[in-house]
Amino acid sequence: MNKTRLEAFSDGVLAIIITIMVLELKVPHGADWASLHALWPVFLSYVLSFVYIAIYWNNHHHMLHAAHHVTGGVMWANMHLLFWLSLLPFATGWMGENHFAPLPVMIYGVDLLMAAIAFTILQRRIIAANGQDHTLAHAIGADTKGKLSLLLYAAGIGLTLVTPTLGLIAYLTPALMWLIPDTRIARLFEPRDPPNTN
Repeated sequence: MNKTRLEAFSDGVLAIIITIMVLELKVPHGADWASLHALWPVFLSYVLSFVYIAIYWNNHHHMLHAAHHVTGGVMWANMHLLFWLSLLPFATGWMGENHFAPLPVMIYGVDLLMAAIAFTILQRRIIAANGQDHTLAHAIGADTKGKLSLLLYAAGIGLTLVTPTLGLIAYLTPALMWLIPDTRIARLFEPRDPPNTN
């Protein structure tokens, strides 16, 4: 399969996910600050989820751009990732509408954890399809950042039992980590100086 088609399909699904999430932002019935203030949990949930979709889109784009071959395993791993990301609007809306109640915050964390696991599987399938000596495998290396993210999501799910605020802090931390450009893969796309022929 042409990787361009896979990337275009994934881009379309992610665009629809963002559209669904923004449609959940209901227009307030009043025209005062109190009416707007009542929507802050929904808005904050949307912002966090939007950031996560943006992170996944960026990393997904870079990873596929670096790949040379796409196999059936890659396609199914990609669909697995899109499945968990497609549940994000539901988890986001439920968490925001219920003002960060424990169970919705926990389910939101479960969805983030499963999406991160799915991304790791996709990453490994792409490396397997392109070879362990491929530049992508060298760029990802031990994937410390990815493993730490998985740990934080799992910890956040457990911390929600103590207080949802701790869970949200644990979910926010990987987002802040990934907002910093990932130089491992970004280096693959840096222009290289032509060899000196003098």
